[in-house]
Amino acid sequence: MSVRTTLPVKKLQKALDRVNKAQGRVLARYPGDSGSRQPVHTVYGGAHLFSADTARKLGELALRSLETYAPDPATFADAIGVPGELAPKVYERVREKLGREPVEDFRIDFEDGYGNRPDAEEDGHAAAAAAEVAAGLAAGTLPPFIGIRIKPLTRDLAARSLRTLDIFLTELLDQTSGNLPPNFVTTLPKIQHHADVEVLVAVFEMLEDRLGLEPGTLKVEFMVETTQSIFDPAGRSILPRLHRLANGRLTGAHFGTYDYTANCDITAAHQRMRHPACDFAKHMMKVAFAGTGVMLSDGATNIMPVAPHRGKDLTDEQKRENKTAVFSAWRLHADDVRHSLVHGFYQGWDLHPGQLPTRYGAVYGFFLDGFTAASERLSNFVSKAAQATLVGDVFDDAATGQGLLNYFLRGIACGAVTEDEAIATGLTLDEIRGKSFVKIMNARRAKAATT
Repeated sequence: MSVRTTLPVKKLQKALDRVNKAQGRVLARYPGDSGSRQPVHTVYGGAHLFSADTARKLGELALRSLETYAPDPATFADAIGVPGELAPKVYERVREKLGREPVEDFRIDFEDGYGNRPDAEEDGHAAAAAAEVAAGLAAGTLPPFIGIRIKPLTRDLAARSLRTLDIFLTELLDQTSGNLPPNFVTTLPKIQHHADVEVLVAVFEMLEDRLGLEPGTLKVEFMVETTQSIFDPAGRSILPRLHRLANGRLTGAHFGTYDYTANCDITAAHQRMRHPACDFAKHMMKVAFAGTGVMLSDGATNIMPVAPHRGKDLTDEQKRENKTAVFSAWRLHADDVRHSLVHGFYQGWDLHPGQLPTRYGAVYGFFLDGFTAASERLSNFVSKAAQATLVGDVFDDAATGQGLLNYFLRGIACGAVTEDEAIATGLTLDEIRGKSFVKIMNARRAKAATT
């Protein structure tokens, strides 16, 4: 059957060339989620307190808290709001995680968690923290992700901030023969102008040159905690511009709950993670960074699971009050974590070792509660996608497949889901570890073509 067309071939090709060029720019700007591991949390601690075995100590304290207040699965599940049928599995995996890898990401803090100190004192702490990181790197005791948070680049603090960064990196690289820990990052807080990012990138370039690092080695993550980091003075979203100015160095953007709400003139009594003002800012972050590969993190729950009474000779009433206080803080934290997860923020801050059980408990409950449905959906999706490919149709919904695959990659990375459980989807371990739905489909297409 012959058909007629109207468009000249050259004119049509010119239009298609424009489409292809535009799509090339889009793909360069929005490469999508790489499937790389993202930590489920970042634990912050003052630089003056950091040591090579900080992660181990935090794990011991977290496990002690769990055993003291929730010595069995049912109690823990009830305390944090996990479905009863998941209680044994969640509890077992939380205990295992706290013993094996209690902290996924740690930020050595020279800002809010450290304060303003005499220059000589901060110089000393910067050098000492670098020495502890070097010792932890040699001993294999560092978390999988680690970094430092410097002070903001304001008129009053910029010189101090950059000096701390310089001292820390100089001392660290001297003691490690020029090697940075894996996944090392510098956190830039309280951004008020695009020049903050430009200056830090320029300093990174100078440090890389002087310290013998490959260009682009030093990475940055933004704190989104000022209104100026949401909109510029002209009313435009500034996050995409900040991303471009980072020049390939941006790994993540972390929301700062309490600085942001204070910046919005919200009173202390209402400064909380689930305030509508926070949801607005975080949705702005989602829109700005969706598809870019920049990892997003929510803020922290600032009510700590701390018992009001201490000592060995407590009355029954005091013991009940301790348990009530800890459970109340645990439930608030777990609900905040679930709120973040539902809104697509798979990472958050933790400020106290007693929050580690609830962090992992809430995350594990989230992934395991949706496991059966996600497994069936991905299995059906892979099957239908393969069938479409086999009959020669173009399958163009790879993003949905990658999203389902990322669910399992996140669950496996944090310990919520085992690799053996993940193969219930019909994927092989090699396919899952490859982290790319497109590659899975291409490989299966090639295999089918030869059989």
